[in-house]
This record gives sequence, structure tokens and C-alpha cells, in this order.
Amino acid sequence: MQIRQLPYPDPGVPDARSGPRFLLWLGRNQLGGQAKALAWGVLNFAAIAALPYPVGFAIEAVVDRSGGRLALAGALLLLAGAGIAVGDTMLHRTAVTNWITAAARIQQLLSRRAAELGAGLTRRVAAGEVVAVSTGDVEKIGWFIEALSRFLAAALTIVLVCVGLVLYQPALGAVVAIGLPLVALAVLPLLPPSTRRADIQREKAGRATELASDTVAGLRVLRGIGGEELFLERYRRASQEVRRAAVRSARLWSLIGAVQVMLPGLLMIAVVWYGVALARDGTISVGQLVTVYSTVALLSYPLRHFEEIAMAYSFSRPSAKRAARVLALRRDPVAGVSDAADTGTASTHEPLRGDLYDPDTGLLARSGEFTAVVCGDPDAAGRLAERLGGHAPDSAELPSVLLGGVALDGLEVTAARTAVLVQDKDPVLLSGTLSELLDVPASGQVGPLVALDAARCEDVLAALAQASVGVNGDPLRTRITERGRSLSGGQRQRLALARSLVADPEVLVLDEPTSAVDSHTEARIADGLGGLRRGRTTVVLTSSPLLLDRADRVVLLHKGAVVAAGTHRRLVESEPLYRAVVTRETDEEAAAREQVTRAEPSSAPWDGNGSTGASARTAGADGPADVEGPPDTATAELDEIEERA
Repeated sequence: MQIRQLPYPDPGVPDARSGPRFLLWLGRNQLGGQAKALAWGVLNFAAIAALPYPVGFAIEAVVDRSGGRLALAGALLLLAGAGIAVGDTMLHRTAVTNWITAAARIQQLLSRRAAELGAGLTRRVAAGEVVAVSTGDVEKIGWFIEALSRFLAAALTIVLVCVGLVLYQPALGAVVAIGLPLVALAVLPLLPPSTRRADIQREKAGRATELASDTVAGLRVLRGIGGEELFLERYRRASQEVRRAAVRSARLWSLIGAVQVMLPGLLMIAVVWYGVALARDGTISVGQLVTVYSTVALLSYPLRHFEEIAMAYSFSRPSAKRAARVLALRRDPVAGVSDAADTGTASTHEPLRGDLYDPDTGLLARSGEFTAVVCGDPDAAGRLAERLGGHAPDSAELPSVLLGGVALDGLEVTAARTAVLVQDKDPVLLSGTLSELLDVPASGQVGPLVALDAARCEDVLAALAQASVGVNGDPLRTRITERGRSLSGGQRQRLALARSLVADPEVLVLDEPTSAVDSHTEARIADGLGGLRRGRTTVVLTSSPLLLDRADRVVLLHKGAVVAAGTHRRLVESEPLYRAVVTRETDEEAAAREQVTRAEPSSAPWDGNGSTGASARTAGADGPADVEGPPDTATAELDEIEERA
């Protein structure tokens, strides 16, 4: 793989069972690049190690006054120099290519996993950890992949040199062959503590990054409550912890570096001392002594790669562990699901239609209707929205949401998102022009201006146009700052809603889409939403009476299960729990209302859309007033109840 061929057509399915397994998987996927780097590395290091031989040969030629042998020594020096130049250049080229291609592979895998999980990613992994993995961790993993081939080349070169020295001069060569492995392996006892310190440093750095990310994201709120100094002091403390951990780690690595300098020096002293004794006895010549000494001196360069690979692995192992943890997240934990979601393969299925049914809660959203869901717990509402979008549930034992009888968890990502679109309660606006914001995969039946009108974005367009220069009155050319920070919360919500309306999915799930707008605008949005989505399935998780009153059907969830369903007005009259959630009714108001109800006997007939007060009271603890079933039975049960009423 060459850099110009990036991105990968298919980055593959990673082995995310652990950090070392992920590193091994990356190495196996770059065997070709690693082999090239190994070959060029051996050429480079071998040429460096071979330099002393023509030098010693030249010394002996001068002593013997042999011009021919001196010329041959010069030719060998030129050949070794050429090998060093070519080998070093190509080694650097291939090693950097391995680094960049490995980092690109990881980035593609992380991007696809983030796109697959959507808003559910930050519910499972902290946003700061995702940032740390996609930036610093990717670089450190790429560093290890790049350093691995150079380390292997250095190790192979040292073995070859030791063998060559033993054959060239057995007495001195044996000393070098014994001493070099000891020098290379001397740092092994220091590696476990250095790895632990590196892990602690990376963990503290990840927490500091997460804290910084959260602080920046909530800067407007912090300024509103005067909390900037508080969070700044917290970040200072976190930063100092990272500094102290880095200093402790650096001390141990400096000790490893000192050992790597000291031991080769001691080996050279031993070689010189023993070699001088052999030269005095006439066992070896001066040229042979210079050759062996120079070889040992030059081998200090390949030996440094032993320290580098140890450091690279120590820093990349926790990074690989974090990356594997993110890549191990799945939206399709059910058995028998195709791996197409990992490869991004487009779906070949026809667009799904039909009722949306959640077996876990009993929620049924009928096809083509505007269904509102009232849930007193905002966190539970967020988890329900994630499930309705086909994302993996918190437990693999939970049943999958069904659309038209088809399990969403078992669909490819493209098919699931074509059918169901979930807008989170805190949608993100990307920087760029408004036209770019609304340029999303869509059915083509809803234009941007129509969607902006339905989301009641007139004042938003006016504010953007006023702040933009050179748009010539075209609101779609106005620019939005990063994450829409120059806009109010309500303006961001409306633009995000317009983006969802442009997509025009078969099923649109909105989690509190109007929580930050005023009641007048909310009523207009409810009218626009109902008109534009007529004939399409729309599910809105909200407790706003304005939205609930315009819904075709309202469903009340309590403790993770449907307890009642009907129109908003009927449920307000007949369901105390619903009334308490929607109207914020106090206990005193509820008691007074109950007294009035007892004083005025009435019958609450079934209106065809929900439960009566009598049915709700009859259910009691035995079950919900309006029990919903799967798509093939729920409608029949409701019709039967209506006939009895």
C-alpha cells in the first residue's frame, strides 16, 4: 500500500480483543511494507557495520605498501557508502509509509465505528477518550508499527555481524558475540516498571484531555455561572498530575538510555584491552584490531533500536488497548448478523416500511402516524431513542426493535439509517455554510427551504445573514461557526430539526426537539412538523403539551414499560401519572382534582385512540391500561378493546 492509494477501499475487521492482539493484527495487514523496510534496514545497518573492514584492509595495505590492495579498499569504502545512502533513504521512506498507512487504517476504522454508533458512542465512551484515541494514540500505534521493522533489521544485522566477526577473527569475535547479546538484553528488567509508568502517564493524559474537552464544550454555561476559574483550577491540577507522571516515566527511560550507552562502552574497553594483548602476541594484526574495534563502535547505532522498540511498545500498548476498546463496540451484537456493517457495504434491501415496535418497552409507533412518547426519565428517553434507531442495546439479551417485522439490529448500517433517523436531544452542527449543513443523504422530496420553513427558522436565517458578508441575500450561503456556538440553543435545535426533515426518512425519531425554544415558536414548529411529515412515521420523545396535543397518538412510559396510550387530552383527564409528568401537577393539586372527580360522577367513553379512566384504574398493578403488542397483534387488540368500550 502506497500513501497515494489511501484511503483503504476496505480497512478490514480488526481484532479488538486486546491491545496486543490489535497491534498484531495491524502488523499482519502490513507484511508487505514491513518486509520492504526490513530489507532496506538490513542493507543500511550491514553497510554501516561493514565500514570497518575496508578501513582495516586499507591499514594493512599501507603497512605492506600495496597500492592495489589500497585501491580495492577504497572501492569497498565507496560501495559501503553507497549502501548506506541508498539503504538509509529507502528505509526512511518505507518506515514512514508504514507509519502513515497504519495510522490511516486506524483512523478509517475509528471513523466507521463512530459513524456506525452515532450518538450512542459518547454514551459508552467518554468524548475525551475518543479524542485521545483518534489523535495521540493513533500516532503512538503508528510509531510502534514503523519502529518494528527497523528493530528487526537491527537485530538481524547484529546476528550477522557477530557471525562474521567470529569467522574473521575468532578470538576477538567470540568476545563480541558474547558481549553484544548481553548489552542488548540488559535493559529487559527495566521494561516492566517503565511500561507501568507509561500506562499511568497515558491514563492521566487521557483524563486531562477529557476534562479539557468537557470544559470547552460547556464554556458558555461555565461563563454563565462564573465557573471558569473553578474548571481552570481543575485542569491545572490534572495537567500537573500528567507532568509528574511524565517526569517519573522519563527518569526510568533516561536510566535505560544511560545503560544503553554505558554497556557498549564497557564492551569496547574489553575488546580494546583484549585485542591489544593479542596484537602484542602477534595473534592478530593491527588492521584486524582496528576492524573489530570499529565494528563494535558502529554497532551502537543498531543497538539504539532495542531501546526505541521498547519505548514504542510501552507507549503504544495502552494506546492500542484504548483503540481496541472503542473498536470493540458494536451496534449489532445479535447472532447471525452480517459483517457488512464493519465494511460499510451498502444495503441491497428495499426501504423498510411498517410499524415500529420495541419489544422491551412494548412501544408501538404505527406506520404513517405522529406518535409522541412521554417518559419521565430523560436518560431512559435517550436510551429508548438510541434503541429505536437500531443501535446496540445496553444488554445483548434485550430484543431488537422491529420495523415492519424486521430486526433493526440485524440490518446493515446504510439500510437501518435509510429507514430510521434519530435526532439526539443535543444535536451537533458542523461548521460551514447552511447549504453544506443541509447537504445530507435524502429522499429528495423535501427541499432545504421547505424544511427550514417547517422548523420555523426565519429568525435564524435573518441572524445568520446579518452576521455574514457577501452572501447576496442567499440564506443558504450564510456560514455557521464550529458547533453553532454563535447561535442560541433554540436556534441550533431548529437548524438540526431542519436537517432531519431534509433527510426525510421513513421513520424519524426526535428526542426533545423543542426543549430550548419558546412556547409560541414551539406551537408553530408542531404545526410545521405535523404538516410536513404527514403520511410518514414520526416518533417524538417529549413532555411538551404543545407537541403532545398535535400528535395522532400519545404513549406513556413508566419504569421502562408502556402503561397507557391515547390522545393527549384523554390522557390528561384519565391518567394521574401522565398528568403529573406533563402538567407538573403537585400532590395538593392532584388531591383537589380527585375530590372534584368523585363529586362529579362521569363515564369516560373510549375514543378509539387510548384507554379510558376506568380501564386505567382497573389495570392497577396487574398491567398497563393500554397494553401494546407486536405489530401483528397490537392493532387487533386495540380494535377489540374499542369494540368492548
